[in-house]
Amino acid sequence: MRELQQSLPLLSKWCLRCLAGVLAVLPLAAAYAQQKYPLKPVRLMTPFAPGGGSDILARLIGPRLHEAWGQSIIVDNRPGGGGTLGAGIAVNAAPDGYTLILVSGSYGANAALHKLPYDTVNDISPVILIGETGLVSTVHPTSTIRSFKEFLADARANPNKWSYGSAGIGGLGHLSGALLELEAKIKLLHVPYKGSGPVMAALLTNEVPTSFSSVVAAMTHIKAGRLRPIGVTPPKRMRALPDVPSISEIIPGFDVVHWYGIWGPKGMPAHVVTQWNSEVGRLIKTEAMQKWFEQEGMEPAGGPPQQFRDRIHSDSVKWKRVVKEANIPVSG
Repeated sequence: MRELQQSLPLLSKWCLRCLAGVLAVLPLAAAYAQQKYPLKPVRLMTPFAPGGGSDILARLIGPRLHEAWGQSIIVDNRPGGGGTLGAGIAVNAAPDGYTLILVSGSYGANAALHKLPYDTVNDISPVILIGETGLVSTVHPTSTIRSFKEFLADARANPNKWSYGSAGIGGLGHLSGALLELEAKIKLLHVPYKGSGPVMAALLTNEVPTSFSSVVAAMTHIKAGRLRPIGVTPPKRMRALPDVPSISEIIPGFDVVHWYGIWGPKGMPAHVVTQWNSEVGRLIKTEAMQKWFEQEGMEPAGGPPQQFRDRIHSDSVKWKRVVKEANIPVSG
């Protein structure tokens, strides 16, 4: 017993030293964990079917992140509900940095068109705005209309004469037409098609006289003379179509930008958001990505996460107003 009593002070000192050692190591372990992200494959979702802009971008970025980080970036397509299905899965994923989503400008309109169980602006962790492009208003080359001013004059003089095609109800092409009706005080007829392919075919055969189409989809036909561009929707002229006026030159304040960006679930670790922002920001500045952007008629973006949140917020406010004033039905 006496020997045990004599050894207790020594044991206490030893335990204190062990505890001090553990406490000293904990901050280093936490820092190490932060530095080593990712430790396993990362899922990068897209809310549309393979072959679309968000899917193409995800598959361009994924391999380059794999090279930089040594972990696979698995592209996971979750189409449905105009992009709301995939976004809903991403919102409810674990906020550990291993599930993110690459969305397009339609995400900014989701809250206006659907009754959602989450806030599209505040229930996410914005990462980065990747790039921006616009839509182009075109007519058939046989049309007598040669400018957007002529189109507006004819539309004002003849309400409901002009119909415009779109890739579907609630898409940016549809909303652009609705915004134009409100801002220009004209009446158009909306003709929804089941996707961008069918509406492009309708434009080429003159089945529908005009539309607001993706520049990426329309560019080949514009260059071949099969479509005549008369206006673009961003607030400034596009590098891909420098001779085509922005609609805002004729209708001040008109602004529709089609963008791509990445976000994750709310509560993602700050260092993971910073790492994604930094690495994707670096990638979009590389020569290979710059060439791709130029070919596709896009402008690289970048910037801090808050810039991307601001973009989503401004689009959400705008499209809620348009949907309400244009009496576009809200689903859900």
